[in-house]
Amino acid sequence: MKHCNTCDTSKQNDDFHKRAASIDGLAARCKSCQSEYDKTRANKPHRIMARREYARTEAGKQAATKAKVSYIQRNPTKRQAHNQVANALRDGRLEKQPCEVCGEKEVHAHHDDYAKPLDVRWLCNKHHNEWHRIHGEAANG
Repeated sequence: MKHCNTCDTSKQNDDFHKRAASIDGLAARCKSCQSEYDKTRANKPHRIMARREYARTEAGKQAATKAKVSYIQRNPTKRQAHNQVANALRDGRLEKQPCEVCGEKEVHAHHDDYAKPLDVRWLCNKHHNEWHRIHGEAANG
């Protein structure tokens, strides 16, 4: 358990981002407070200008291209499975379900085996990350 001074509540350790510079290895703000803080900063004019200026530089262009291309090139099976799930959802062949652990409505389609692209489990972000921490990478990924 760790205390978030921003919202003044005690939460589980997995509700905090990792931070190597901290004594306990966790950030001072909980994830939800950090997200709210980031949202308030993201649309400030100087931050918008900084992102635009970086995107115009050669390094910014290369970073954007590298990030897109590298995921697709490194993970063609995952990419194909994600596309098949998106198409099945769009076409009504697959329907989102609540998280199988906690019942949360905001869910991810989790693949235990990417060779079976439409065989998915519905997990919220928290439980999806927890599954991967425990089990590692899914099969055929």
